[in-house]
Amino acid sequence: MPGGSRARPARACVWRGQQGRPARAGPGQQGAGGAGREAGPEAAGAVDGEGAPPGGPGAQTGEMRVHEKYSTLPAEDRSVHIINICAIEDIGYLPSEGTLLNSLSLDPDAECKYGLYFRDGKRKVDYILVYHHKRPSSSKTLARRGQQSDAMLAARSGKQDQPLPGKGGPVGTGEPEPPMDYHEDDKRFRREEYEGNLLEAGLELERDEDTKMHGVGFVKIHAPWSVLCREAEFLKLKMPTKKLYHINETRGLLKKINSVLQKITDPIQPKVAEHRPQTTKRLSYPFSREKQHLFDLSDKDSFFDSKTRSTIVYEILKRTTCAKAKYSMGITSLLANGVYSAAYPLHDGDYEGENVRFNDRKLLYEEWASYGVFYKYQPIDLVRKYFGEKIGLYFAWLGVYTQMLIPASVVGVIVFLYGCATVDENIPSMEMCDQRRNITMCPLCDKTCSYWKMSSACATARASHLFDNPATVFFSVFMALWAATFMEHWKRKQMRLNYRWDLTGFEEEEDHPRAEYEARVLEKSLRKETRSKEKRRHIPEESSNKWKQRVKTAMAGVKLTDKVKLTWRDRFPAYFTNLVSIVFMIAVTFAIVLGVIIYRISMAAALAMNSSPSVRSNIRVTVTATAVIINLVVIILLDEVYGCIARWLTKIEVPKTEKSFEERLIFKAFLLKFVNSYTPIFYVAFFKGRFVGRPGDYVYIFRSFRMEECAPGGCLMELCIQLSIIMLGKQLIQNNLFEIGIPKMKKFIRYLRLEHQRTYDHEEHGKRKQRYELDYTLEPFAGLTPEYMEMIIQFGFVTLFVASFPLAPLFALLNNIIEIRLDAKKFVTELRRPVAVRAKDIGIWYNILRGVGKLAVIINAFVISFTSDFIPRLVYLYMYSENGTMHGFVNHTLSSFNVSDFQNGTAPNDPMDLGYEVQICRYKDYREPPWSEHKYDISKDFWAVLAARLAFVIVFQNLVMFMSDFVDWVIPDIPKDISQQMHKEKVLMVELFMREEQGKQQLLDTWMEKDRRGDGPCNNHKPKAHLGGPEYHGGAL
Repeated sequence: MPGGSRARPARACVWRGQQGRPARAGPGQQGAGGAGREAGPEAAGAVDGEGAPPGGPGAQTGEMRVHEKYSTLPAEDRSVHIINICAIEDIGYLPSEGTLLNSLSLDPDAECKYGLYFRDGKRKVDYILVYHHKRPSSSKTLARRGQQSDAMLAARSGKQDQPLPGKGGPVGTGEPEPPMDYHEDDKRFRREEYEGNLLEAGLELERDEDTKMHGVGFVKIHAPWSVLCREAEFLKLKMPTKKLYHINETRGLLKKINSVLQKITDPIQPKVAEHRPQTTKRLSYPFSREKQHLFDLSDKDSFFDSKTRSTIVYEILKRTTCAKAKYSMGITSLLANGVYSAAYPLHDGDYEGENVRFNDRKLLYEEWASYGVFYKYQPIDLVRKYFGEKIGLYFAWLGVYTQMLIPASVVGVIVFLYGCATVDENIPSMEMCDQRRNITMCPLCDKTCSYWKMSSACATARASHLFDNPATVFFSVFMALWAATFMEHWKRKQMRLNYRWDLTGFEEEEDHPRAEYEARVLEKSLRKETRSKEKRRHIPEESSNKWKQRVKTAMAGVKLTDKVKLTWRDRFPAYFTNLVSIVFMIAVTFAIVLGVIIYRISMAAALAMNSSPSVRSNIRVTVTATAVIINLVVIILLDEVYGCIARWLTKIEVPKTEKSFEERLIFKAFLLKFVNSYTPIFYVAFFKGRFVGRPGDYVYIFRSFRMEECAPGGCLMELCIQLSIIMLGKQLIQNNLFEIGIPKMKKFIRYLRLEHQRTYDHEEHGKRKQRYELDYTLEPFAGLTPEYMEMIIQFGFVTLFVASFPLAPLFALLNNIIEIRLDAKKFVTELRRPVAVRAKDIGIWYNILRGVGKLAVIINAFVISFTSDFIPRLVYLYMYSENGTMHGFVNHTLSSFNVSDFQNGTAPNDPMDLGYEVQICRYKDYREPPWSEHKYDISKDFWAVLAARLAFVIVFQNLVMFMSDFVDWVIPDIPKDISQQMHKEKVLMVELFMREEQGKQQLLDTWMEKDRRGDGPCNNHKPKAHLGGPEYHGGAL
């Protein structure tokens, strides 16, 4: 060791000898206790000072039995040597005994199936840890593979404290040692300790640093059968037993209908075994090592599938501590601190190419992640088998939502076609388009805008009828009931999946604390401890008190951090920051909308001065379209910004668990994105044209910009344009292009970076990449929050303002058909395989959906009442119409203004623009005429219409809410057949255990009968000794 290194006792960390048996010894114990007799001459003399433990053959055998489960190679592998990896104390850490074996085979890539198995080709890789390391020939470098073991053993013969050699060969040749990188050593020591703890937990590890990626090392993890059984019992995993039972089938007419439907839908069913209808099901029971006889263990390799194995390993990784990390947390803190750069389970293999072995990933790619199968059902059971229940539930929910959009789209198209068919019969639009009606309208802006004819807005009026007709009221009621039916249908589907996936009775346990939470708790506990020490330093204590304090400290038995929790006082600064930041972000959104309003007003005034008649005639359409595009761009940009801000605000709150972190993040992100997406639409629907004032007394923004007005046909058409462009733009750009382009771009950048770092020697360049190397180049899984978020926002577009845009469900359906396959392809080909997470529902998203559905009823009631002309038409038809028709409705909604009453400086610069002098102009409002005694005051017609509007809101809202709740009450949450099957499972389980207990009792009675009928004293003695003696442990029973 270079200068100043302390001497330490020689230690050996040996996990398996050449005969496949573990051995452990201290210095000078090479031949103690007959090591040669037990381990053979190879193991006895493999390494100087590393042999059998003291205590003779019995002790050695016991030691071997204890460490057998930590061995990383099978006994028949004779090409593995003993490697000692012991931590040094250069930077103050305690020595570590953790060691990894690097095995060697003649054709390693073929035997390990290119990274899916260990080097022996038998033990499957269940999880991968990735870390960065430096590759100089240094005494600090870990051995990369077993090829260096011979040189290392030769170099280490008789030198227990000799540092490990690197790839460059043995140490001790007189070469100067390069300067030590303390930061890298710190990470390496933490890895050594952590991996040693994983070995103690029963996992088997294998390291690989000889890869095509320069400076990247991989640790392969395998969970042996004993560990899988232990952890499955801890996690209470329900596993299928040997007991099969028949699923209750429908009879009579329902059976015939089901058979006909199966034949009709057979072409659109995926060709997957898991998707076929099953008539039998295995009884499931939480796994127990004591009841292994209940389970079918004929094929132990496939009893726990790859998804379950990776889940079990991840649970061990999360709870395994590393004391050298600053807080006792598992893999999450090591990833956060850069000790490991990634941790992920492996995909099952390649999904395309020649000579690719058939696997679940390839099957998913062909039957699920291909655009050519867009018309087929999703293989949800296979998705759950490969990705876990949480991701399976997301795609099941997305599939149900997409299916439910089909009837909504059909009804929406019918409503739209009804509007198209009746547009020529709509009397108000015909009156507006009648050239013979010389209705002169007041200017839309001050000075630059002139008077205009109402007939010039004919196209807008006719288009408004497509969406503003009596059928839209029916469609609003239908969509409210549709939302309630969709929620109930999903709950029933969810219960079916819970039954099929053995999640009935599953309750989520409290998750491990997050690394950041542990760090804050440790920081708080250290501050508390420091303050207590300061107090004790200033206050002299008696000796008896000191002795009492030491006894209390010794008997506490728990860490200080276990007693400390973060309270609301600790989180108050974060809560205050959250509140201020969210209010500020909402204010920013409102400010941007105000800026777009000012843009619209300024642009309308500027275009009005244009000399081209075509430009002036299309001012409203031009201004509306450009303003909506600006809104769309701002919404997309702010969505990304608000997503990052929501994550930062959640991080500073320091939630305790991942579930709490996810729920808080979802709430903040949804709040900000909801305001961002819908604020421009809310403005057009409920504020535009409401606070304009009247000619001669307009309302101004900043005393310069006059508030804009709605078109004569109302603001509903503009609301439709706004909604359609924002919805379609978000779906096309944000949901599809971003999801396709950004992952591919990140993958390409990562590929270029790895290519740049790769060493270009011919041996590595021509070598095929391992599975874990290929998966490392994929994009890490970032959670389901972005996927759910875009669908919830789309659900809002479909339900909140559906009265103004009946085609919204159709566009959502078309988008979702692509979205399902796009997300599927992303999960199968672009992302690393996520850790399977058990879940029985979609969590907080269900509550958000219910909230949006309830809000949609209220918003649609107000859209119909205040944004459309539906209520004014009804009032005119039943109160003011002379002949019971809509003739005269347009004239009824317009008020008159005497142009001599314009304020100074606001009259048109060119009053003769229409070719004649205008004395009276018209504007849309219910006000008294200029020849009235109370000229320009609000008329009684206004109050009559307002009362009708408010009454409609109350009636519509309560009626639809009642109908939604009625649908909720009528449809049971649990399907009847599923309820019967669950009850049947409970009965069968009770019968199974009752028969087992009866069998045990009969066996015990038989033995007791033999005991009583025994002839000789020996016969009498043996059963008694067997049943009652100290050696009996109840295993036979």
